[in-house]
Formats: sequence, structure tokens, C-alpha cells
Amino acid sequence: MYIERLYEIINSDFYTGVPDSQLKPLCNFLMDKYGIDPKHHVIAANEGNCVSLAAGYHLATGKIPVVYMQNSGEGNIINPVVSLLNQKVYSIPMIFIIGWRGEPGVHDEPQHSFQGEITTKLLEDMEIEYYIIDAETLEKDITVTMIKFNDLLEQGRNVAFIVKKGALIYQKNMIYSNEAEMKREDIIRKIVSYAQEDPIICTTGKASRELFEIRDEKEQSHKYDFLTVGSMGHCSSVALGVAINKPKTKIWCIDGDGAMLMHMGAIAVIGSISPGNLIHIVINNGSHETVGGMPTVASKINLSDIAKACGYSYAIKVSTIAELNAQMDFVKNYNKLCFIEALSSIGSRKELKRPNTSTFKNKSDFVEYLKNCE
Repeated sequence: MYIERLYEIINSDFYTGVPDSQLKPLCNFLMDKYGIDPKHHVIAANEGNCVSLAAGYHLATGKIPVVYMQNSGEGNIINPVVSLLNQKVYSIPMIFIIGWRGEPGVHDEPQHSFQGEITTKLLEDMEIEYYIIDAETLEKDITVTMIKFNDLLEQGRNVAFIVKKGALIYQKNMIYSNEAEMKREDIIRKIVSYAQEDPIICTTGKASRELFEIRDEKEQSHKYDFLTVGSMGHCSSVALGVAINKPKTKIWCIDGDGAMLMHMGAIAVIGSISPGNLIHIVINNGSHETVGGMPTVASKINLSDIAKACGYSYAIKVSTIAELNAQMDFVKNYNKLCFIEALSSIGSRKELKRPNTSTFKNKSDFVEYLKNCE
């Protein structure tokens, strides 16, 4: 279905969300039509933020907002949906558009498997009426569904469109770029060379895929790395848990700007505990690149200043390989909590593959390796 027609049928002028590859046509359409415009389109830090922002929009205007997300974001919306929006509380209506990753019967990555199975059940538990859009859905089907949805919205209910793979079409392709010099893969390659046999906890998306391929390229074991393939925004907390319990071992955390923003409170906790063996590196390309390249707000703020304010002993921003080398030499031997914000370009190799070992093997090999660390 062409996204322009879905937009016209829904008839809302405010969208907020977290980008998803399944919803790339919608995201590109919104970026093309509005860009980032606080009156019409806001890309928020996490899906719960989106719901709350949309609630404020409704309170101020009386209009119906739209929140878009990958189905993994359902976990982040549960609290505001059931304790703020629900009819037993404030009865605030909104429309959700949800990309269905891990749809049963459709091959996908392991982190999407269980989430895909419970996507509709979670909506039912939250009392959100839903309609599934696939490649065969007709415009008239959406029109009839929207008439029904409008009745529910007038009652203060929430409704959702679940979007299957390939269901939406937008013919214009948006190109996202920045002026950064370093490539993410080159940054990760440097981290690997400095970390040597130190454990690395890596964030979700292309960063983990690149780390996996770099190990293969160097004929190194994958046992040193824990790939946080799901749970976006939580790899730094995983790294903290490892660092606390292996205090004599350097622990490296490779994070992304979108992931850090999603659950930024984590760095306040890390800073308060301040493990001297943790090196936290955020690769900042100001983009949700893995799901299409839509922007984050990280290009407008200083992440290293935020880390410093949260209690990191050392925090610095770098923009060149030479600067990165100098800082890596320093933090490798600095026994206090460190943070490096590495500015990166947007883009990856077209032939970039996915890890070919199971998540179970990744975990067991990593756990076995940690047994030999102090």
C-alpha cells in the first residue's frame, strides 16, 4: 500500500516515533514531508517518550496523534499505555503503527523471534484494538478499518496498525549523511586492536555485525565479545554488570548514539558506581542507521559532556583516527571510568553479513572466557 494513502486515511498531522526498517517507507515519507518539525514530526529517544509526547499533544490540541515503532518498542510503551492512556486512568486516544519483526513463519533474526510471537498478545493485554496490514491489503480495507477505529478513538481508546514486511511503499528514497571523517567499522577495528583479549560488550545493529566480521577477518575468536543483538539501549548496563564482577579486567563497551539516548539514565548509574575498569565508547553518527538512517538528536548535543556530568572520571570527544589513537593509548592504561565519543560517518559495506553463530554459542563462549578473568 502506498504510504501517502495511509497517511490521508489516518488524517493526523502529528507523528512521533522511533525508526524501524519495516516502517522505512513511512519514516522516509515523514522525513520528506516534515523533516524534524516539533509541530508535526518528532523522532524521540524511546517509544515510551513517544507515547508521553503524543499524550501532551492530545491534551493541548484535542487531536489524535500517531506513534510509530518496531514491535520491540511495545515493551517501552507498556507503562505509559496502561498507567496514563488507559480508559481507567485518563482515557487518552492515539494511533500506533507497529512494524512486525519476527512475524511467525517469516525468517528473521533471533532477537525478534519471541517478540514477534507475542506482538498481538501484548496489544490485546493493553486493550489496544489492532488491524494487520500486509502486501495484499487494499485501500478500502484501511478506510473501513479507520471508520471503526475513529469510533474507538472518540471513546478514548487506543488502536494500532501492525505492518508486515513489504506492506508499505514509498517511491522516493531518502539519503542520510553527515560530514564526519571516521567510519564506524574503522573505529571498531581500532577498539579491537587496543582491547586485544579484553572482553567487549557491543550494542545492537550494524556495530555487532561489523565486530563479528572483524574477528573473522583477523582470525580471532568470538569468545571475547558479547553481542547485545536485542534490547536496544541496554548494552552499557550489561557492561556495567560484567565490570563490577570482574574488577581486575578491562571491560570495553561499544555503544551507539541512538542506543545511548534510548536509555540514557544508565550512564548516571554507571557514573555513580564508577568502575575503574570500564571503557565506554559511543560511536556517534547522529543516525538510526541500522534501520534506515533517520536522525537522532545526538548530533545536536555533546554526549561526552553528559557523561562527565554523570560522574565519568574521564570523557572526551574525538573526530579523527589520530585523535582516537591518542585517546585509546590513554584510556587503556587509565584505571578510572572512561568515556569516548567517536564521531562517525553514516554508512556501511553493502556486503556486511550477519553473525553465523547462534546467540546461545555467543553467550556460552563468552561466559566460559569470563571464568578466566578476575
